[in-house]
Amino acid sequence: MPSTKALLLSSAALLCLASSGCVTPGRVWLRPDGSPGPEECPEEAKKAMRYMNLHIGDSSIMYIDVNQAGSRRLILYDGPIQSILFRNLSGTLTGGSLLYGHVWTSGPQVVIRYYEARAPNGEKVPLCAVARLGDDEMRKLPESKPGTAIFGFSTAAVVIVDAFL
Repeated sequence: MPSTKALLLSSAALLCLASSGCVTPGRVWLRPDGSPGPEECPEEAKKAMRYMNLHIGDSSIMYIDVNQAGSRRLILYDGPIQSILFRNLSGTLTGGSLLYGHVWTSGPQVVIRYYEARAPNGEKVPLCAVARLGDDEMRKLPESKPGTAIFGFSTAAVVIVDAFL
């Protein structure tokens, strides 16, 4: 027989899922469509970006998923992602730098937020950046199943931000 505590926890989880949004553990508030809500860039990341001479709007080109670099059909899943720059983002983050972030596929467009980079010298640095494309932004192909996003490309721009909207 389930304990009262277990029933309360499962009820709270169901209420969160059925409500207008909830906060993922240790992460960010989710909108009703499953896409992430606004999130501030941590002060530590802002300081690191200033030190690395990264400015809001600075951008570069990257392979969205290092494990599928150059693929003609990219499949992303909700959760962590590792991307790789193939052009310099700054003097510190050169081609070959890795970007670590999180993917959300639930909304009408895929959202990828980056929270950390690793330069080719191995140094890890906090940062705030997003993946972006042109007019359709990160719109997934219609055949994408829930929890996944399929694209007909493997590259996108990475753009430095001071907050996630």
